[in-house]
Amino acid sequence: MIQNNEDIPVLIAYNGPLNGQKWPINHELIIGRDPKCDITIPERQVSRLHAKIYPENNSITIEDLGSKNGTYNNGEPVDAPTILLDGAIVQIALAQEFIFLTTEATIPLDFDKYSQKGKMLRLDPKSRRVWISDQELLPPLSAPQFKLLHLLYTNEDKVVSRQEIILHVWKEEVALGVSNQALDALARRLRERISSIDSTHDYIITVRGHGFRFENPIASISHPSK
Repeated sequence: MIQNNEDIPVLIAYNGPLNGQKWPINHELIIGRDPKCDITIPERQVSRLHAKIYPENNSITIEDLGSKNGTYNNGEPVDAPTILLDGAIVQIALAQEFIFLTTEATIPLDFDKYSQKGKMLRLDPKSRRVWISDQELLPPLSAPQFKLLHLLYTNEDKVVSRQEIILHVWKEEVALGVSNQALDALARRLRERISSIDSTHDYIITVRGHGFRFENPIASISHPSK
């Protein structure tokens, strides 16, 4: 564990083999499977040299190094050097997640939820595969179902408005014609798919008059399969 320094940006690992470890970002950090990397993730799906994070012009930038399974910033693929914002969630393939903070002093009071070993539902944005309690959801979700799940997943515990969902799932030119009934039907089908593996937890919560909220329990809690 690297010595704490509350005055510089920090990267904190959760939901993966490096869970709980943290690194101040006062120089370039190479992330990958190679033991010589600054941050080594011993997982086969992680490329030998996967990504790098570095200070640049008073900000912190993340860059994918041509990895096979992708680097993600708040669920979006990192296709070019990208500036990280405070609280950003960085995902390396499906192997490890990190939270980026501009200073360690900004660690949220509810940070315990980030330091859990893992969550019941996991997804890979690149392959569009979904696992619930380590069981893959098959057949794969339809494109609209995955778009809805991915949007809610990357905004866990936050209410996402109906309008935001419609614009995200359907193309802008047709979104105006999408009704609330169509969105409700999509959410219902997604719930049914998830409950085929885990019917004990409501992952997608309807917030009346506003939209939907995603709740993802930690994997250490026992949830019997249906």
